[in-house]
Amino acid sequence: MAKFVIAPHMRLHEWVAEEKGYFAAEGLDYEFREALSSTEARNHNLGDKVGAFQTFEKGRGSDIGCACHWTVNVSASVGHGKLYADAYSVAPAGIFVPPESPIHDPAELAGVPISVGYQSGSHYSAIQSLEQYLKPADIKLSFADGMLFSRMELLIDRKVPAASLFSGPYYFLEQLGFRKIIDTTFMMASLITRDPDMEDVKKYFRALRNAQRDIDLRPDLYTHYYKKEFPVRFHGMMDTRRWGPGERLVFEPYTKEVFEKSFEWISEHGIFPEGAMGSGSYEDSCVSLSSK
Repeated sequence: MAKFVIAPHMRLHEWVAEEKGYFAAEGLDYEFREALSSTEARNHNLGDKVGAFQTFEKGRGSDIGCACHWTVNVSASVGHGKLYADAYSVAPAGIFVPPESPIHDPAELAGVPISVGYQSGSHYSAIQSLEQYLKPADIKLSFADGMLFSRMELLIDRKVPAASLFSGPYYFLEQLGFRKIIDTTFMMASLITRDPDMEDVKKYFRALRNAQRDIDLRPDLYTHYYKKEFPVRFHGMMDTRRWGPGERLVFEPYTKEVFEKSFEWISEHGIFPEGAMGSGSYEDSCVSLSSK
């Protein structure tokens, strides 16, 4: 049988599960395949409007991948895979500016280009957080600055005035003294793609559950794994001893109510063209293995 292919997503869990032998203990025959390699941080010409949804649309070459729950919600609804409904995760995120920036308050971001990934967690979460302070017309998002590591690098190099970042880059910018203007923490979900053995999916999540326990107990032992997916340029600058645990897996259902409310919010904000969000059916878009 083919190996179960895992696409890591800038978090600690898969690396901890591998180190501690949790995948092996489950009998999972697996391999990692980077879908969002840190090398993309060197490429600032990714084109306008390229983000997490487009990577699922193109195909990540894995059996399971992770992204913000909004993108996974729609990706599943249009048939790019199945949203795994037995768990979700929560990632620390925020909008950052350089330490010398005159911006100190969210309201001062009116009209300021904020680098986000198109149809990615940074896109949706920036809107959700800033609409508490700004009118829609005053929220100016820039989609031309690449995905997570690309826009992080541009912000560090002072080539963009503000950027939305999460998990490892979030902690790195804090370490470097960049100012967080507003917290935009958001939910993640997993998309099952291709046609893996569902027993392998169960094994994968059982291993991650064990890894989550270890991270909760001693995050200091594992934060060094952030370097696994960071651009090499920054390795010498990173003091991961100062960083937090990042994304946290929650083994609770991603319910029909959450799915439908999120789908409705995306539709109301016009993030996808009319008619491009699929069926919106929870039953057709999601899979639960809790009773199987």
